[in-house]
This record gives sequence, structure tokens and C-alpha cells, in this order.
Amino acid sequence: MKVAVVGAGAIGAYVGAALCRGGAEVHLIARGEQLSALRKNGVTVLSPRGDFHARPHATDDPGQVGPADIVFLGLKAYSYAAAGPLITPLLRPGTGVVAAQNGIPWWYFHGQPGPREGRRIEAVDPDGAVSAVIPPRQAIGCVVYASTEIESPGVIRHIEGTRFSIGEPDGTISPRCTAFSQAMMAGGLKCPVETELRSDIWLKLMGNVAFNPVSVLTGATMGEIAAHPGTRDLVLAMMRETAAIAAALGCPPKISVERRFEGAARVGDHKTSMLMDFEAGKPLESDVLLAAPIELARLTGVPAPSLELVHALIDLKTTTDLKTTTDLKTTTDLKTTTDLKTTTDLKTTTDLKTTSGRGHS
Repeated sequence: MKVAVVGAGAIGAYVGAALCRGGAEVHLIARGEQLSALRKNGVTVLSPRGDFHARPHATDDPGQVGPADIVFLGLKAYSYAAAGPLITPLLRPGTGVVAAQNGIPWWYFHGQPGPREGRRIEAVDPDGAVSAVIPPRQAIGCVVYASTEIESPGVIRHIEGTRFSIGEPDGTISPRCTAFSQAMMAGGLKCPVETELRSDIWLKLMGNVAFNPVSVLTGATMGEIAAHPGTRDLVLAMMRETAAIAAALGCPPKISVERRFEGAARVGDHKTSMLMDFEAGKPLESDVLLAAPIELARLTGVPAPSLELVHALIDLKTTTDLKTTTDLKTTTDLKTTTDLKTTTDLKTTTDLKTTSGRGHS
């Protein structure tokens, strides 16, 4: 099986290394220091399950790779619409695009019988921008239950979890899903093929929809959020609203809100990925985690006041922080310009004085 990994970061490089270890033909698409390290040294995975090393092909040019059987997306969902130059050269009819994303995917209503079949969710696929790059018929859903991080370029720290649940939007057990699942298992990963992947999506989202944005608003860890009475109540309210939306769409979560909450609380003093992205100045996954569930709440008539409140706060916070950054840059540019003008004026005055002195000699 030929697999191209677009976005060979923490998750992408980990999956690519495992697939390569299992015997698949793997091509990693990366850039910058990560690409240089992958080309020079391959991928080193440090894991409590046992360290290992792999040397898949690495490049920044998907044209060198050509059409693949599977394209595994290690990108954040907000990057999909602009990723056409990276993805299109890797596609042929029948190529499966495994989107390892959080939140509600752009293909959500594709292949789902009923009055909403094929409906576009504007929050995650504005004006069809993502569908134009990745046609829903080529999408394979993926819910990630693994945690990894880049320890240094080319070195991936596997923290916990090895399960990558996948599934076709129409719920069939397709040959391409079966083949990819077998390749993942050969590399030491769990990869069940689900007939009802949307239930898995909602189950994971129940936690992410609440803990992630609240962590950005408070700067708190998951354990701290769960322990504080006020944020505990807010998180539980958001989770119950999310479960109600899922049920209205025919995908009630497989476990209770309380059980899902306690599972997240046991993680303890761990920062959410959204908080780490925020602290690093990266864009946030607000659209797939908050805006899309709210859009679906309005579609189904489910009240979601807590989700709407937190989404408004996150939107204001990120917009304000962006403005602060812009203002800081403007101030810095103004200071630089002023300093440059002062230096120029000083030089001009000095030159004039020198010239005048020479005229009198």
C-alpha cells in the first residue's frame, strides 16, 4: 500500500513511521526543520510501548510522490481549504483521504440517507472550499485516540494511545478502509473500521467542545477545570448540549455525559491542545469544535446557550489578541520608523555641520 502523509508533524510522522515499520510504502510531506531532520535521520519514536526508528521517504513536493492509495492528513482542519497544492497531486479516482481531525468534519452529511444527505456545514466548509479540495466521496473519517508531540525535529514522543478509528461516510466496510486498517495494525497501531463513525466523532467531541475552549479562556489544565465548581458546571452543561445535538441527529453518544466527564477529569494537570496552540500563537480549531455544533444545534432546534456563550467569548478573545498583536507590531514599526528618522536627522545635521566647518577652513 502506498501512503502519503500530508503534514508530517507529531501525529503524521508517528503514523508514517508505524506504517513504514509495518511494510507500507510511505511518503512524508513536510517542511522546514522537520523536513531536514526527516531527510537526514528518518523518524525516531520514543514511546512507553517501546522506541523504534523508521526511514520513510520525505519531501516537500507532492508532485514527486504522485497518486497514492491513501492520503493521511496530519494537518489541522482549518488548513484543508488552502491545502490543494499539497493534496491534489496525490489523488486519483479511488484514493482515500484519511482526515485525522478533531470536531465535525466537512463530509458529515455525505452518504447519510435522509433529508439532509449531502448538506454542507458552512462553519467547516464555507462556500464548499474544503469539498473543492477534498471531494467528500474520497473522504475516510478518522477519530484519533493517541497523544504525541514533537520532542525535536524528527523525534516524536508518543505519550499514550494507539487507536485510530476509521470509517466510510456511508458506513460501508470498504476495501480501502480494510486495507488501510491492516497496514496500520501491521505497524503496531489499532485501527478498527467502524460502521457508525459519527457516534465516535460525537463521543470525542463531547469532551473537546468544552474542556478545550474553557482552558483557553482560563489558562487552566483539565484537572483544574474539572475541580472548580463553576467551570465544572459549565463544562457539564456544554457536554449535555452537545449530547442533545448528537441525539437529535440520530447519533446519541455511546456513554453518558458524566462518564465522559470523569474520563477527561482523570487526565489531571494536562493542557489541552487548544490551549497549547493558543499559547504558541497558532490558529484555534474553533470552527470544527464550536461553530459547527452550534450550526447543527440551530439546524435541529436544540437549545445550546452554553455553547453559544463560550463561542462568543473565544471569538472575542482571539480577535482581541489578534488586534493586540497587530497594534504591537504597528507600535514597533512606528518606533522603528521614528528611530530611523531620528538617526537620519542626526546624521544629516552632523553632515551639515561637517560640511559647514570645511567651508570655513
